[in-house]
Amino acid sequence: MQTDRCDVLIVGGGPAGSSCAWGLRDSGLDVLILDQATFPRDKVCAGWITPAVAELLRLDLSDYQKSHVLQPITRFRTGIIGGAAVQTEFTQTVSYGIRRCEFDEYLLNRCGARTRLGEKFHSLERTESGWLVNGTLRAKVIIGAGGHFCPVARWLNPDKGSEHSVVLAQETEFPLTSEQLKACRVQPERPELYFSPDLRGYAWCFLKDGFLNVGIGREGEKQLSAARDEFIQFLDLEGRVPREILGKFKGHAYRLYGLQKRTIVDDGVILIGDAAGLASPQSGEGIRPAIESGLMAADVLRQCENQYVQSRLTDYQQKILDRFGPWPDKPAGSIVPAPVRQFLGRHLISTHWFTRNVLLGRWFLQQHLPPLVRS
Repeated sequence: MQTDRCDVLIVGGGPAGSSCAWGLRDSGLDVLILDQATFPRDKVCAGWITPAVAELLRLDLSDYQKSHVLQPITRFRTGIIGGAAVQTEFTQTVSYGIRRCEFDEYLLNRCGARTRLGEKFHSLERTESGWLVNGTLRAKVIIGAGGHFCPVARWLNPDKGSEHSVVLAQETEFPLTSEQLKACRVQPERPELYFSPDLRGYAWCFLKDGFLNVGIGREGEKQLSAARDEFIQFLDLEGRVPREILGKFKGHAYRLYGLQKRTIVDDGVILIGDAAGLASPQSGEGIRPAIESGLMAADVLRQCENQYVQSRLTDYQQKILDRFGPWPDKPAGSIVPAPVRQFLGRHLISTHWFTRNVLLGRWFLQQHLPPLVRS
């Protein structure tokens, strides 16, 4: 088979990889995206983006929604699974519901990079000039953007280590019939978030343009299916979503940021997005950090002048630390310290102030985070 060459090889065509390629679109570098999937592809995700993400990507929302789902969100219903719910309303759109199968394909198609889709990554070798992938693809620098199970990330972090910082999730998304819509009480502009009593995870229901998305995620949970079944029963008993309409659930995993130190740069290699373990430690939200890390990596690569040694790439690591905070010297505990979980579960999440300003405003919508300043 003939050898293919590129300057930058991005392994993974999701939002992190496509954003990195988009950030390099006029750099003069030959960028190639390799992904084992063909697009559009399914992705386990509740599926929403904030106005900050749309602005960062320079998305023309009026054009996007002509042929893609774009559900404005102005309200939330939140609570503890098995407990009472809190209603929160905003005076403007604070987020947009999207379908990941559409959103990811849209970003990939507009990024400007060459692609090799439907091709599985199965080998990686260092060479004098960079990397040899799958025996036929040569690159000067490789970007690991393949999510939690990214092969480049596993090559760079071979020790499995503690799994306490890993969230396991299950989700189903499917179109509702007219009869099912009548039986479903979830409202399109009002996603529903329900936290586990121990605050080690949360579940969600989200209706967007006739598509219902229901899912649950928990930290290091080995019996997630049991927690999922309990949540389904809760939704059914509360009259929110009849259990008989729910489709088949699919699984996913991702690593929370700031609970365990990771190697994210080396000679000729950078990890971005979920491959770098950048999901928000409070909400598990990973789209914004994926996109921001991809753009930060692109900015650093532009300054390397074809010298992709570790000393030139550490600027990327510093950007990550400056943006998302320092890593711990040793593995940290859970999202919420155990001594305060019970108090939070019984009191704070049931209050309107905490729900609006902390749980939603800070944890999920990240309204405290200023716009990313690019070099």
